[in-house]
Amino acid sequence: MDDKRNMIAAILLSVAILIGWNFVSEKFFPTPDTPDVTKTVAGANGAPAATPATQGQPSALPTPGAPAAPAAQAIRPVDTVLAEGQRIPIETPAIKGSINLVGARVDDITLTKYRQTIKKDSPAVRLFAPGGTPSAYFASLGWAAQGIAVPSANTVWTATGSKLTPATPVTLSWANATGQSFRIEYSIDANYLITAKQTIANTGTAPVSASSFALIDRLGKPTDPHEQDSWTIHIGPTGYLGGKSVFDTDYDDVEEAPNRTVRYNSAGWLGFTDKYWLAAIVPAKGERVTAAISSPSANNYQTLFARDFATVAPGKQVSTTSRIFAGAKEVEILSAYQDDQGITRLSNAIDWGWFEFFEVPIFKLLHWLFQQLGNFGLAIMALTLIIRALMFPIAQRQFGSMAQMRIVQPKMKALQDRYKDDKPKMQQELMKLYKDEKINPLAGCLPILIQIPIFYALYKVLMLAIEMRHQPFILWIKDLSAPDPLHILNLFGLLPFTPPSILSIGILAVILGITMWLQFRLNPQATDPVQQQVFKIMPWLFMFIMAPFAAGLLLYWITNNILSIGQQQWMYRKFPQLKAAPAK
Repeated sequence: MDDKRNMIAAILLSVAILIGWNFVSEKFFPTPDTPDVTKTVAGANGAPAATPATQGQPSALPTPGAPAAPAAQAIRPVDTVLAEGQRIPIETPAIKGSINLVGARVDDITLTKYRQTIKKDSPAVRLFAPGGTPSAYFASLGWAAQGIAVPSANTVWTATGSKLTPATPVTLSWANATGQSFRIEYSIDANYLITAKQTIANTGTAPVSASSFALIDRLGKPTDPHEQDSWTIHIGPTGYLGGKSVFDTDYDDVEEAPNRTVRYNSAGWLGFTDKYWLAAIVPAKGERVTAAISSPSANNYQTLFARDFATVAPGKQVSTTSRIFAGAKEVEILSAYQDDQGITRLSNAIDWGWFEFFEVPIFKLLHWLFQQLGNFGLAIMALTLIIRALMFPIAQRQFGSMAQMRIVQPKMKALQDRYKDDKPKMQQELMKLYKDEKINPLAGCLPILIQIPIFYALYKVLMLAIEMRHQPFILWIKDLSAPDPLHILNLFGLLPFTPPSILSIGILAVILGITMWLQFRLNPQATDPVQQQVFKIMPWLFMFIMAPFAAGLLLYWITNNILSIGQQQWMYRKFPQLKAAPAK
């Protein structure tokens, strides 16, 4: 009867853990559903009814003299809109796109190094798209002034230069009817940073007061469930604002803020971050600006900064410099811009979280191993081997403790039989036995506790570092940052349905369960019957728990299990006196 109760208790406990963990993992540890992780980069999957009338115009700063908003436009395909009008091509080793001469917008950016899916013919990832399209997302520069006409979203600019490349800058110019001329001198580096020098020249007869601004305008927000803001990964408005990195403001916060605007008295940079991509505007180093994150209307979001109004005397001109980052959140590039360009804490665009001090070294070591070995899966296995080597002294203590527990198991069994009706006395005698035999029953838990932050750091690296995105291993594993694509329940893809995450058991998950079962077989058997049942079920429980995680995490855990089995076998061969048959 007791055995049945123990079995039922163990099963109920296991089911509770399984169901509870599925909820926790979906909320706090989101993972991609398929290797095709880039379905929509900018905006929503479905097209809204119409483009918001205020899109492209500053909704928060500056307010004096802000131009009137254009009329709403019908939503059309990106290719159709790009084929119209006059554009200046952009081309670097990392991006392709164009500048729209209507409004001087940087509204066409594709990232040529990255594909939307793992398929060979997959198109490049699109970051920016022009207004009037389902995923409108662009950067814009402009002026606000008092008493004079300034360029608007409908202004047609004149270009000097035919293509913006790292070697060929482009200048756009426009003049009003009262003697003021405006210039934007665009230059670009070999990666993702565009520099824009804005100049207002006053050839009129009276002084004018003007302010320059820069903004990022985004229609919609990602609808992919794994591109949503979560406890572990921030996606949405971000920046270095008010003297700190902002991770606690999401799209809903902006919509619910007073006047649909969150204001800041300073900005090092600000923009929108997705899991792998960033669009940001950056003032000149050390420049004083005010900034805001706003939602001019439903489904439309802006980040912008503006400078104080300055007087431009007749015959004089005023120039300001803004920068636009539009690209992938590559760790080395972000760090280089932070250090060389003085963009304060731009590397924080990758939301490493509280354990950045631990996660970044894991990333750097893993990335270095990948560069040396040429295969990301092999790099994960090599990282696991290095970690196991560093933990070898601790593991020795763990195995020694487990072996000692096995040796004294007959004594433990005798105590349990003697005091089976007196639980407090039995625990007291067991503690005395541990002390007499110099055994620490918790020593075996230390390596497991150390594995937890390592596992979390690797999770963050696999989920956030674009260097790991779409990296294959062998055979059917084409993307180690995504879950195992072959599921047993649908006969490895032969049946036309995708199992729910709790039942998405793949080959790697099965291997993980088997290796964990073999590892537990080498451990001394627990004396408590409930613990015995739980340990029997635990490997298969973990098989379900780990199945939805990235394949790279499962590969790490499997490698760690195999190394643990090998190390434990070696320890028992080296010290045979420590190995004793468990009590019957």
